[in-house]
Amino acid sequence: MEELLILAVLALIGIAAAHLISPRVGIAAPLLLVALGWAASLAPAMPEVEVDPEVILAGVLPPLLYAAAVQIPATDFRRELRSISGLSLALVLISTGLMGVFFHWILDLSWPWAFALGALVSPTDPVATAIIKRLGVNPRVTTVLEGESMLNDAVALVLLRAAVAAAAASVTFWSVSGVFIMALTIAVIIGWIVGRLNLWVRSKVRDTTVNTVITFTVPFVASIPAEALGASGLVAAVVAGLVTGNGAARVLSPQHRQSDRQTWHAIELVLEGAVYLVMGLELVGVIDEVERNHQGVGRAVWIALAALALSLVIRAAFVIPLMRGLRRSAEAADRRRARIAADHAQLADLSTPPPTTPLERLLIRLRPGRSDEELHARIHARLVRAEADATHLVSSRLGWRDGSLIVWSGMRGVVTIAAAQTLPSDAPERSLLILVAFVVAIVSLGVQGGTAAQLVRVLKPDPGQTPAQRAEESARLDEMLGAAANDAMDEVNARGVELDETGERLTVIRAQREVLLEARSVGLFTSATLQSAMRELDAEQIRLEL
Repeated sequence: MEELLILAVLALIGIAAAHLISPRVGIAAPLLLVALGWAASLAPAMPEVEVDPEVILAGVLPPLLYAAAVQIPATDFRRELRSISGLSLALVLISTGLMGVFFHWILDLSWPWAFALGALVSPTDPVATAIIKRLGVNPRVTTVLEGESMLNDAVALVLLRAAVAAAAASVTFWSVSGVFIMALTIAVIIGWIVGRLNLWVRSKVRDTTVNTVITFTVPFVASIPAEALGASGLVAAVVAGLVTGNGAARVLSPQHRQSDRQTWHAIELVLEGAVYLVMGLELVGVIDEVERNHQGVGRAVWIALAALALSLVIRAAFVIPLMRGLRRSAEAADRRRARIAADHAQLADLSTPPPTTPLERLLIRLRPGRSDEELHARIHARLVRAEADATHLVSSRLGWRDGSLIVWSGMRGVVTIAAAQTLPSDAPERSLLILVAFVVAIVSLGVQGGTAAQLVRVLKPDPGQTPAQRAEESARLDEMLGAAANDAMDEVNARGVELDETGERLTVIRAQREVLLEARSVGLFTSATLQSAMRELDAEQIRLEL
């Protein structure tokens, strides 16, 4: 017991030290922690460390993915859904199939076990994307990478389970496909319900500390029932996080949201660091096991290197047409803006003639139970959002530099290693398969993660917004917030309500927050600008209420 306590304390110190040293030495903290874990495992007094992989898959990944989903702006996720779904679903399926063919040929594995190993090395690491996020690249790139890494782990794990089941019994392609679709569907439903329930319950709890304790349970409340029903607990946790993050500003107090941000940031830091330390600590033990089984470490290394190179080729072959599709989408969005402007003009002049245009027919379909003013307001909101989406695609186009970064940022990591260790004991050449997964993950982190900063300096990708554009956007938002403040005070004066200075300012803050939420729902401003303004309002409200 004392040994475990000492190891836990040393691990926390090592995690903190790695994040402090990382900016100074120019090496990502995950890579430092893997090296630290490996060095510690060589110490004579160091006991053998072996962590049950289910602890990582069921105990670590759900809160990590939930925390990432809570922070990702819903508007950004919606706008990049095509790219995210392609990378997290289609690419994982393609990669699993092609990598399975490679492993079947090189290791002479049966098809189910070959596809199982292909599923292991297909998902990108949700933790490793933090390396790219800190390099100041286009926010669209980080959104795509974060969204991909949040969902492709679950897809790969479902494929892994299907492949292992196929190795033990005779199954058909259609039965596996049905299980796969059902697992994802049930997970999405459970995640949505848990996310909505989380917001409702926490809106009734006033104590910030109790509220924070409740939020610890949310990823597990979503993942455990999903797993019990044969669905993906990770997808359920991600969906719960997306629902919570999108609705928190409307139903939770600024104190609760600020506490959540700080708490989950600390949890992410500890869990991410612990995962990479464990990777380094377990590496020596895995190598020893392969040597004891006379399977040859060198063989595992060159197979892993070939597999990693092939995975990058497959990823590049997928990303190239994806970038072309995004470029065509931007061109179509540019043309669509003219039509949207015409619809805006038509809506302003719309009276009651027979419905002859698509816009008028849409009004008629929406008419039951709604006044003309409500219908016009709803159509206006849709047009504003469509225009904002089109402008976003045109103004922040992704080019070949961004595509190259997306390809190189597809790092393998903790999911590959943890899932490999869940292979059943009767798996052929199990220790060799685990070592291949270890080498793929560690080399991927070391080579791709270690050179990401240099790649950004060489490629010089477009950061998305220039300082002048950010200043202009901030000025437009300030003008909108100023108008909201004036309207709020005019309404207070019209009602004849007398408020002190603090009451007036709180009234203005609430009105300005509503404006920010409306602007977020239609995507009028970048997420970074809106989040910055929202946090300023939250900080001021907390100060006034204290």
